[in-house]
Amino acid sequence: MVLSLLSLCAKEVVRDHSSSHSWLRWMPKDLYRALLEAAFSTCRPLAVGELVQRWPELTLRVGGRRKPGQTAPNRLCIQSMLLGVVRGLTDHRCALEVLDLCGVQGDEGGMGDPMGGWSLTVALCTMVLKARVRTRRPQRTRREQKKERDQERKRISALERERDLKRERGQKKRDGELNSNESTNVGERTESSGSVSEEDLSKGVRRRMEMERKRERTVLGSSEREAEEKEMDRGVVVHVRADLFVNGRSWERVHSALSTSGPLKLQCRYLRVEEISVPSISILLDLLPRRGLLGVDIRYSSLGVAGLAELLPLLSTFPALKSLRLHYCNLDFRRVHPSQSEALVELSQGLARLQELRHLSLTALRLPGQLRVLLSSLPQPLEILELPYLSLSPADFAYLSCSHHTSTLQQLDLSENRLDENTLPSIRRLLSQASGSLQHLSLSGCGLTDGLLGLLLPSLGGCRALKSLALALNPLSMAGLMDLVKMAVRMPSLRQLLYPNPLEDYQPGLPDLPSSAQLLDWPLDETSDINLTSNKLNRVLIDNGRSDIFLTCDLLNYDKDMVA
Repeated sequence: MVLSLLSLCAKEVVRDHSSSHSWLRWMPKDLYRALLEAAFSTCRPLAVGELVQRWPELTLRVGGRRKPGQTAPNRLCIQSMLLGVVRGLTDHRCALEVLDLCGVQGDEGGMGDPMGGWSLTVALCTMVLKARVRTRRPQRTRREQKKERDQERKRISALERERDLKRERGQKKRDGELNSNESTNVGERTESSGSVSEEDLSKGVRRRMEMERKRERTVLGSSEREAEEKEMDRGVVVHVRADLFVNGRSWERVHSALSTSGPLKLQCRYLRVEEISVPSISILLDLLPRRGLLGVDIRYSSLGVAGLAELLPLLSTFPALKSLRLHYCNLDFRRVHPSQSEALVELSQGLARLQELRHLSLTALRLPGQLRVLLSSLPQPLEILELPYLSLSPADFAYLSCSHHTSTLQQLDLSENRLDENTLPSIRRLLSQASGSLQHLSLSGCGLTDGLLGLLLPSLGGCRALKSLALALNPLSMAGLMDLVKMAVRMPSLRQLLYPNPLEDYQPGLPDLPSSAQLLDWPLDETSDINLTSNKLNRVLIDNGRSDIFLTCDLLNYDKDMVA
């Protein structure tokens, strides 16, 4: 990565912290961003803290997608930045109003915890609680400055509205004579057409009254919510946006931070919870601000059908919610019980309220034969659908191939759902319908043999937008792999292919049709060259001029998001 002259100079400036007192007071505001990036990249936590404490802009954004060659923020630098935010509350030179940390923990969709035992979520909550104690006069000065800016914006908008009203009045006066002539003609036509019946007139009056009542209730409800949010934000100096990762150890700290009113207010973009009960999740959802939450990821929590039905109405109160992920949440419809049909109806009604949902992930929920009931109620077509370990039935595949989601799917994960001759026609129809939009497809562990793959290859080759294809843990021979790669080189958009180890690479004793679990646990033959298969497949790419395709059999390190 080639560094610019500004970046090189900024690194030299922040290298010596002892001289910071001499250059910080004279530093132009435009250079603060370059200096902060240099301090992060060279791991200078003291410089990070001093820059943030004097931050001259209204917004500070740290995180998001990293540039090539750019490392993740250091833990010490993050802690120093949070301390600088708290100190900036009492510093009149700091103009910060929004701190955006979304994506800082970006190793697992922005919600992971890759920093070992240290949790950014806990650090953020600690910062919010500390800021509540620091109530000094400079903080009130910053509030006054913010209030003055708001009043100035309101004054300008009022002048613009007054100007628009004057223009409209002038236009009405010019059109007055024309309108008077037209109204006379309309009155004559009304008299000639006869009088309206009293019954129709009363129906129209009742309908208008009902509409007015509904409109009044809606306006009152929205105005009350807006008034509550404004009242809660009155003492807020800095809004902190982040992705929150909450488990049993951090729940108390997160609950305290969200229920605390003070100069810092915590806002959540993506919420991930693990091993937390339904009542605790409900409490968190009640405390989160309604606007800004884009996704919820619930893992290893024993929700049950009743618990999920209880949470869905709460999730519907977040208007921007686009993603819902449920992983190992103890939903099993294979066990027949009397209230199963009622529970399905409640789940369907709850999903129907999620108006903006575009990403749905259901992992190991065991819902055979129920896919139509769940997905047909969604008001908008999905773009990302992940259904691994769902024990899908032939009826589920048949519905999915003709549902209203098919033509808009960009990512589809059907891993560990058994495919055979009965379900293959539905899969081919599904791929045909999604050929123009589908970019990422996973059929790992689906029991695809050489024969089934041969029938599926024409449909896979027709997916002209496909960028990544995952077929790990399928019982394919070397001949089947060669056919797969020969098809892949004819797909212009394909950039990544996860292939299974061929059956010839395993030690003797493997069953004729092994399951994905057996393929995962069975040892490879150490006497053979482990690179022989890779060399043969890559030779096919080179011979066809497709060195841009990345071939791998490493299931653990495979990441479809590596493809741009």
